[in-house]
Amino acid sequence: MRVRYFAAAAEAAGREEQTIAAELTLGDLRAQLRHEHGAEFSRVLDRCAIRVDGATLADDDAVPATATVDVLPPFAGG
Repeated sequence: MRVRYFAAAAEAAGREEQTIAAELTLGDLRAQLRHEHGAEFSRVLDRCAIRVDGATLADDDAVPATATVDVLPPFAGG
């Protein structure tokens, strides 16, 4: 799957995207990202929306290995 990070999530992850070659549940993906990117990223992730191919999934839903996952922190302004 292609994981894309935006704004503060990209800064905390130290990259704008990465590839994960596996199918995971959304909950397992969150856990893997927290482990891989550390405490600062975990704090940012707590405030982020995660969209999988444009949809919102539950933590126990499968994220296909072919999916595009967007990690989106809250946006300010208008």
